[in-house]
Amino acid sequence: MYLENLGLIGNCQGSALIDSKGAIVWCCLPRFDSEPIFASLLDEAAGGDFVVGNEDGQEGVQAYLENTNVLETTFVSKTGSFRVVDFMPRFLENERPFRPTQIVRMIEPLSGVPRVRVRCAPTLGWSKKVPAQIPETQGIEFQGFTSALRLETDIPVAYLDGQPFSLTRRQIMVLSYGNRTHESLPLLFERYFSETVRYWQRWVKHCNVPAHYQKQVIRSALVLKLHCYEDTGAIVAAMTTSIPEDPGSSRNWDYRYCWLRDAYYTLDAFRLLGHFEERESFTRYLLNIAGGAPDLALSPLYRVDGRSNLQEESLIHWPGFGGHGPVRIGNGAATQPQNDIFGEMVLALSPVFLDERHSAERSASTLKLLERMARKAIDVAGTPDAGIWELRTEWQPQTFSSLMCWAAAKRMARVSARHSTGNESEFADAAAKIRNEIETQAWNNDVGSFVATYGGVDVDASLLQMASLALLPMDDPRLRSTIDTITQKLGQDGWLLRYRVDDGFGKPKVAFTICTFWLAEALAHTGRLEEARVVLSRVQTAMSPLGLISEDYDPVSHRMWGNFPQAYSHVGLIHAAFATAPPWSSIM
Repeated sequence: MYLENLGLIGNCQGSALIDSKGAIVWCCLPRFDSEPIFASLLDEAAGGDFVVGNEDGQEGVQAYLENTNVLETTFVSKTGSFRVVDFMPRFLENERPFRPTQIVRMIEPLSGVPRVRVRCAPTLGWSKKVPAQIPETQGIEFQGFTSALRLETDIPVAYLDGQPFSLTRRQIMVLSYGNRTHESLPLLFERYFSETVRYWQRWVKHCNVPAHYQKQVIRSALVLKLHCYEDTGAIVAAMTTSIPEDPGSSRNWDYRYCWLRDAYYTLDAFRLLGHFEERESFTRYLLNIAGGAPDLALSPLYRVDGRSNLQEESLIHWPGFGGHGPVRIGNGAATQPQNDIFGEMVLALSPVFLDERHSAERSASTLKLLERMARKAIDVAGTPDAGIWELRTEWQPQTFSSLMCWAAAKRMARVSARHSTGNESEFADAAAKIRNEIETQAWNNDVGSFVATYGGVDVDASLLQMASLALLPMDDPRLRSTIDTITQKLGQDGWLLRYRVDDGFGKPKVAFTICTFWLAEALAHTGRLEEARVVLSRVQTAMSPLGLISEDYDPVSHRMWGNFPQAYSHVGLIHAAFATAPPWSSIM
């Protein structure tokens, strides 16, 4: 199984990954962080799947309907051709989002009389137990789940175990978790399909896009939207768990949760795109979390419902993606100090007080939280932590963490000045102090670069964010030297590793995708546009045929690795595309 052959569908309530053979290989319901009902992604023999495809298992050709999250797979068989249309319904009903926990699959002949097979074989989560099946008038009920799981279809029940049959007309399947349809399947499909297509195409029309890389940015925007859990406002890092960063590395982590850091970067991408409702929802999510932590002892990540019970566990009876275990659930990083998150939360919330379009969202409680977050960032700046890379070795003062704490203090000074809170000088002085600390303790003259830790000698790619955050003037020679040193020391076949130190699991061997996008963005911000565009042109060629991006990329084997699709990576593409694009006026 290859990540390049997977398509994503979803509706901001749930999601599913579908391979080019027409099999749903990964789906957690009713939430992103629930146990899976289909998980052959991590156990091809016994993980469970939902196949709608060719009689002989041959692959089809996948494509999204233009500017939507509706997936179409076209198959050719010996006796004819057909297509499968897959989506999760999402549209507005009575001016409210309608996003039922349902997967809709339509299969339709295109030529001849193709032979197809359909097999719906869910499993009861991590236990891999097979649920009891109760045949119904139109489909099957699978028992043993927390809520009823039903497959309603106009395909004969006798054909739903994988027995090939001749497809002579359009047929519909609706898999529902805790729902039941109340209208004829053909009518339901037409309504759901047309309304869902219309919703996504309208949403895309409301996106800002750069002059170049428009299709890639639009697909990335659609992917990011599917990472939003609309019920609470959480934004998950990825849809999957335990896809290794590289084969045999044991860097297999569960990313189906809301990292506060990743959420900030995603919200900033939505800002570039001109979408703001996600920030309003995330603000409510963050206020809820902060309300449960009076001392602001925030975890770096939370479940989509705001809980932090994320004890890490390895499931020894799961072989893992391609046999590259372990499979882990939960994430031990939830207990780590990661000081940068306070800076990122200030940056995430501050537009509410700096952008008049968000004036209706302002409140005394939100401003108070913003001030507390900024002071917390100032307090922890320069203290040891696990940092952005969540190192499981001895902690040291991380330069990137201090960079984000500086950004928080600087941004809070602007908010204070704008709203006359009387605290402008407090935050401006703190920003100056932290910046001076970074310049004196994180600059290594022998290396000719800012370095990853105070007094250290190693660089890491997160320092490229110094350019986008404007720690220094864009013509400062130290900034250019840092970019060049990172490129030289972390470069691998035109891509960037995040670092080269032993992180407790050895030294990384493959590129961390967002780092190369950060390089393109940093080059653009410092006036090196042509270099930036060369980097971005090279990186975008590694996207999957559907335009999806994983966490990691091996430039030697040209394979995607890591959890998929990765919100961080799509965020990186959007930021780099906007940074490198010429103004619209120059091409119109």
